[in-house]
Amino acid sequence: MRCVIARFPFDLTKSGVLASMKDVKPEPVTDASVTIGRRTYPAKQVGRIVTGQDPRDFSASEVVRAMTRLGFTCRTALSAAGPTEPQSPMARASALLGVRSGA
Repeated sequence: MRCVIARFPFDLTKSGVLASMKDVKPEPVTDASVTIGRRTYPAKQVGRIVTGQDPRDFSASEVVRAMTRLGFTCRTALSAAGPTEPQSPMARASALLGVRSGA
């Protein structure tokens, strides 16, 4: 698949990304992330490894967009954080007690 990251075109394949990330140890995730195999990597780390570019030259959203199109599971910083407060009073009480709702 052809994609553009930091104004440069790349021909990426799912198998090529899997091969590139095979022996790479994931850095701690603080922002957007990409799940490759059973590991979750920061989007910037994936972009750096796959493209060979400096992470300051591209955004995490560019990498997330490309990896999503290739079929990888991606999370943005907002979706990874989850909701800040439960919606209902019952869910809030359950959260305070450490009880999962529906259990």
